[in-house]
Amino acid sequence: MNLEITQKNYNANQRFIKVLESKLSKFEKLLDENDKIKVTLIKEGSNNYTMEISISIKNKIVKAAVTSFNMWDNIDLVLPKIERQISKTSEKSERKNVDFHATYPKKEQVKEHVIEKKSKASDKIVKEKKFSVSIITANQAIEEMEMLDHSFYIFINAENNKVSVIYKRFDGNYGLITPEY
Repeated sequence: MNLEITQKNYNANQRFIKVLESKLSKFEKLLDENDKIKVTLIKEGSNNYTMEISISIKNKIVKAAVTSFNMWDNIDLVLPKIERQISKTSEKSERKNVDFHATYPKKEQVKEHVIEKKSKASDKIVKEKKFSVSIITANQAIEEMEMLDHSFYIFINAENNKVSVIYKRFDGNYGLITPEY
């Protein structure tokens, strides 16, 4: 299993890492040799522990994150989320009865750059992300957003070649923002 663990303000002991590896090993059967599981362990303040898991399966990324008062609890909280995301992905592929990559053009691996800023009282922005965007349709953006379990997704709309944002509304429907420039 190709596992990468990143820690921010947290120092996991060997027992924790062994338990995490053991629980993640059930995903091995889904992975090719080039596929990767990335785990980020973050301690924020004195009582907030966040675990983010990102699994690259056949160039498709499935991601889930949880925050609790205990990193050990996070293992059992995040795994069902990842399983649901993988299940959603496979169900959609089965419904379409075609491979995702045969339908959609292969997009570049998502390159994400995160800059953590030291928070000052006057700063409102505490985190900045930079990432590559794909040229896809709004429906494809909805699928990507759901697989990542995000509330919005930024993409280049294949219909008009403009940067757009798809977002989940409180009523369960979706909205599309396309700027005019």
